[in-house]
Amino acid sequence: MDPLSDVLSLLKPRTFMSRGIDVGGPHAVQFGPHEGIKCYAIGSGRLWLSVDGVPDPVQLERGDCFLLPTGRPFRLTTDLRLTPVDFRTLLPPEPNGAITTVNGGGDALIVGGHFTFGSPHAGMLLGMLPPIVHIRKEVDKAALRWLLRRLSEELREEQPGGFLVAQNVAYLLLVQALRLYLADAPRDGVGWLFALADREMSVAISAMHAEPARRWTLGELAERVGLSRSTFALKFKATVGSSPMEYLTRWRMMLAEDRLGASSEPVGEIAAALGYESESAFSTAFKRVMGRSPRSARGDRARVRTGRDAEGAFEVARERALVGEAGRESDLGGRPSLGQQPLRAVDAHLHEIGVRRDAVPRAKRAHEVEPAQPA
Repeated sequence: MDPLSDVLSLLKPRTFMSRGIDVGGPHAVQFGPHEGIKCYAIGSGRLWLSVDGVPDPVQLERGDCFLLPTGRPFRLTTDLRLTPVDFRTLLPPEPNGAITTVNGGGDALIVGGHFTFGSPHAGMLLGMLPPIVHIRKEVDKAALRWLLRRLSEELREEQPGGFLVAQNVAYLLLVQALRLYLADAPRDGVGWLFALADREMSVAISAMHAEPARRWTLGELAERVGLSRSTFALKFKATVGSSPMEYLTRWRMMLAEDRLGASSEPVGEIAAALGYESESAFSTAFKRVMGRSPRSARGDRARVRTGRDAEGAFEVARERALVGEAGRESDLGGRPSLGQQPLRAVDAHLHEIGVRRDAVPRAKRAHEVEPAQPA
């Protein structure tokens, strides 16, 4: 795979939500902070995007795509003078994979997805991006047009497999937007992502990603890209922000951490697969780079994965209870708070998928609600 595909695969992006909003009339909607990255495109109409901490608002037109990688609160509005309304009071709890119509719709359509990451190293990608990534060149919008049309159709029309198709098209929209940003990124940017836009540095990074276990030397990498050792070392440091060997070691440790959390492979086998002759040498390098031992990392990842799986099960049960036969809306028309939700119904759905509510951290924090009673 190429380096961008390698990193995205390692970060394990998950489509937390794919949906659309079709709005009619003047409006201003305020969205709170979020985890992960949001990727949306304008299907029709014109809007202003304002992100906390960014001095100037951005005007969005039909075909524009934007990424919000920093998790800051933001506002979408037809008129910057309007007082924004919290999105929870405006948008009903439509099921994931649908288009919500507000005020009759027809004036502006927004479609896209919200992605979270299954890896603790999401900052490796998100930290490289500005608060707003705005794709607006006509040639770039043309590259996104089919994806935008396909996603809009999947969200509007109920078809077999439509939910899965919408999630995957939203993911393609994210990857294509990252490609377009990379092609037009600032040439003075520092980091692995910006280095991919430089032919020589991209060749070196691709070589290390393709064979992470190989005993690369500075001379071999310099020869691979056609530069002298000293010129290559200086350029790599200036472009990537670390030396070639530092980058290689960190990439190996990230691959190792992923395998530690995803498998029961012995540490020694993982070490050998990444080019280390002994488990002790690997463990020393891992602790130096990652700040903890391999065995500690394996235990931490297992606990995080268990908690995340339970959280995901709780979200599924919660959606079933709120949107299904037990569903109800709050007085404001938005999704009820955790303290207002029908937890007996949630417990019933959790039971169906084999998860106890006391295993879910967020459910444990709902002290103010009446606990479910045995049937």
